[in-house]
Amino acid sequence: MAYSELIKDFGRIRDYMRQFYVYGFKSRMDYTTKSARSYDNERRRIESWLGDYMSFRQDGSGKNVYLSVDSRSIASNPLYQAFKAKSFTNGDITFHFFVMDLLQGGEAYSAAEITELIASRYIAEFDGAEPLDESSVRKKLREYTELGLLTCEKRGRENVYRRSGEDIHPETWRDAVDFYAEEDPLGVIGSYLRDRTPHGTETPFGFKHHYILHALDSQILADILAAMQENRAIDICVVSHRGSKGPKEHTVYPDKVFVSTQSGRQYLLCYHYQFKKPMFFRIDGIQTVKPGAVEQSPKFAEYCARYREHLWGVSPGIGFNIDHVEMDVHVGDDEGYIIDRLEREKRCGRVEVIAEHTCRFSADVYDASEMLPWLRTFIGRIVRLECSDKSVTERFYKDLDEMLRLYGGESDAVP
Repeated sequence: MAYSELIKDFGRIRDYMRQFYVYGFKSRMDYTTKSARSYDNERRRIESWLGDYMSFRQDGSGKNVYLSVDSRSIASNPLYQAFKAKSFTNGDITFHFFVMDLLQGGEAYSAAEITELIASRYIAEFDGAEPLDESSVRKKLREYTELGLLTCEKRGRENVYRRSGEDIHPETWRDAVDFYAEEDPLGVIGSYLRDRTPHGTETPFGFKHHYILHALDSQILADILAAMQENRAIDICVVSHRGSKGPKEHTVYPDKVFVSTQSGRQYLLCYHYQFKKPMFFRIDGIQTVKPGAVEQSPKFAEYCARYREHLWGVSPGIGFNIDHVEMDVHVGDDEGYIIDRLEREKRCGRVEVIAEHTCRFSADVYDASEMLPWLRTFIGRIVRLECSDKSVTERFYKDLDEMLRLYGGESDAVP
C-alpha cells in the first residue's frame, strides 16, 4: 500500500495515535492487528502532522515512539491536524471547484442543470474528460447542503441549489475563537474557524495546564452530545483500558459529560439498560457511537440526577456506600478568599463558618478517597480532618508523614 498523508477512516488513526503515541508507547513489534508495513504507513502519516512533537526511546523490545509536548510552549493543539487530513478523490476535488465557480454569482440551479452546465462549461474544455453522472452530482449536492456550503430551495417540483451567504466574519471573533479552540472539548470547530482568519494560528493566549488529548475524541463527543440533545439512547462500543479482551457493546441513555480538572480526561455518565443503574464510561475508550431510540421518559435522567448528589469525581466507591467527610480549616484575618474558594470548589459539599477563624467543610460522597488530592491543598490550614472511612484519613496522614521525612522534618504528622 502506497503511503499517503490523507486518510479516509479517522477511527483507525485515532486508535493508532492513542494506543501507540499517547498511552501505549508500543514498538513496531507490538503491533499485531495488521502487517508491520501498515504500521509503518500509519506512523509516517502521523509523523507528517506531528513530527515536531514526536520522540522515541530504545529498549529491549525495540524503538518506542511517543508524543512529547510541552503544553506551555504551543500556541494551538497540534492534534487537530488529524481532522484536517481527510482524503478526496480526483472527482471530489474537480466537482468542488466546478460547482463553487458555477454558483459564485448567486444563481440557483437544479441538479440536472448543474450537471449539464458543468459538462458544457468546464468538462468540454478538456480532451477525453468523462462527464459527471447526474446521480453522483445529486449525492454531492446533498452532502454540500448538509455541510452548509450550499442551500437548497424549492422551485416548483424540483430542488435548486445556491451558494450559502458569507455573512460570518471570523476575524471579528478572533479572541473568542482562539480561547474556544484550546479550552472547549469540541475546540476543533474553533480551530477550523481560526484557519479562516488572516493571522493563521497566531494567538495571544498561553495555557499553564493545556489538556490536548481530548482532541482525538471530538467526533465521539459530538455524537454523544447530539444524542443527548435529541433524548436518544445510544449503542456504544467500548474498549477497556485494563487489558480485557476485545471491545464490548453497551446500550445506554447519555445524561452528562464530566471533564476532569486534574487530567482533562472526559467521562460519560449514563444509565445502563442492561445493568439498570447509572454508570461512567471513559470517552477515550469509546470506539463508536450509534444513535438508538428516542426516550421520552424522564426516569433515566432522574436516576442519574440522584446519583450525582453524592459524586465527588466519577467513582461510585464500593457498593454505593456513603462516606462522610469533615474538614475544619483555619481562616486568618483578611483571608475571606479561603471561604470563597471553598464555596467555589465544594461540589456536593457544604461550607459553614463555625468560629471567628474557623470554617467547616463537610460532604457525603460515594468515594472519599477521590477527595484526597483536593484535601491536601489545604495542608497548613487543616485544624481537624475526619472521615467515616478511616482508611482515608490514615492515608492522608501517612502521606504527610512521608513528605515530612522526605524533607528532613520530624515524622509526627499522624495525630
